[in-house]
Amino acid sequence: MFAAAERILLRDGPHALTSRAVTAEAGVAKGVLHRHFADFDAFLAELIEDRIVRIGGQAAVLRESAGTGTVAGNLTVVLSDVFSSVAVAIVALITFRDDLRARLRATTPRGIPLLTEAVAMIASYLAVERDLGRIDADADVGTLAPTLLGASHLLFADRTGAAPEPEAVRDLVTAVIAGVVRDDIPGPRDEGIPGPPR
Repeated sequence: MFAAAERILLRDGPHALTSRAVTAEAGVAKGVLHRHFADFDAFLAELIEDRIVRIGGQAAVLRESAGTGTVAGNLTVVLSDVFSSVAVAIVALITFRDDLRARLRATTPRGIPLLTEAVAMIASYLAVERDLGRIDADADVGTLAPTLLGASHLLFADRTGAAPEPEAVRDLVTAVIAGVVRDDIPGPRDEGIPGPPR
């Protein structure tokens, strides 16, 4: 049913996402969703929690990539991943539904769920790169991370249009980190847009 909800989000937007639409899209009886979830917001909260768990997995892979490739290349990969079409639609859904946002406060007390976790992931990675000496020792990763995420979100925000080219994402990343990155020479792993496996 999560896959059905994501298809509706991508095709029709958050306003079209209802329990009836999800069960119809999934090809199951109307009561199936309510047998497994207390209400529709509980279903949506679990959908978003699933996405947050995926960010946890991405965070581990990103931290492991520190010291390899280039800082700009690693960030380009992860930001493109974070802002896949589904993720952009989910952020719109969180913004659209006040009750859902309130429910998610249990796990994400501040900020916008999903984006808050993504900021933490990027800040953690930048801190490791700072420790490795690939970015300046006095770099403010607490400011860089939300700056990178916010600017990238704007780049990807039009869910009806084509996703930005990887080069556009890399240009944005390079501009944001230009003042703190030392010689961004590829480490042992060859740099490439496809990046580390998930």
